[in-house]
Amino acid sequence: MSPRLNQPLYLMMLPVLIITCAFFLIPMGRLILISISGEEGSMTYWYALTDSRYLNSLLQTLVLSIATTLTTLAIALVVGMFLARNRFPGRSTLVSLLTFPLAFPGVVVGFLVIMLGGRQGLSAELGLILDGSRWTFAYSIVGLFVGYIYFSIPRVLMTVMSAVEKMDVMLEEAARSMGASRLRVLLDVIIPALKPALIASGAICFATSMGAFGTAFALASGINVMPMTIYTEFTLGANVAMAATLSILLGLITWLVLLLARSVSGANTTPAA
Repeated sequence: MSPRLNQPLYLMMLPVLIITCAFFLIPMGRLILISISGEEGSMTYWYALTDSRYLNSLLQTLVLSIATTLTTLAIALVVGMFLARNRFPGRSTLVSLLTFPLAFPGVVVGFLVIMLGGRQGLSAELGLILDGSRWTFAYSIVGLFVGYIYFSIPRVLMTVMSAVEKMDVMLEEAARSMGASRLRVLLDVIIPALKPALIASGAICFATSMGAFGTAFALASGINVMPMTIYTEFTLGANVAMAATLSILLGLITWLVLLLARSVSGANTTPAA
């Protein structure tokens, strides 16, 4: 192909290159330079991985994100299959309600968790009625887990519903006709068919949970997840180099999970906003 015919391709690539440089390469390069600009230099990364406070924050964030992802996938699988295969009055309204949290920022989600499990929340009022004590969980890792589940379900649910609608029901009917139980049909037919969608949406859920800040900020009482640690180092501790280092580590772990999910599922795992 002549260079003249290749010119439109180069022109179409130019906006992509500009956006990549402006919104990824340049900021990331600047962040790396800031991370090694402190007194410790590149050893800041070693301190971030060996200091008990930073390491515990990273591990707590990983465990919380994995638990959120697995729980969300289980809930979305059951609910998604039911909604995709059943038509009933009010179905559209129910789907809209389940996806409504997509419109909420993290701070609003945190406020909703407080209304549910805070000192003046529903669980506290219920506890006063039953045993005279206030049942609260909002200001703990449990409250953050509930909040993450709340805004993660819509992201996974829509993907699962779309995948279920594209499944070949004949495969399930064939398995049942051969004597397979419901459990075997689920394990051998349904889950393998939905595997790409589950992996892709699970990766998005994991990435969102790893970097979620608004909900943690609203519930920030004894919660030591990585986004809050980065915020504390940057604002209260004025340790900009460590904040940049932790940001890069957090981004790198999330990116590796997304890359692995994409290679395994072959699906688009671009995080939703």
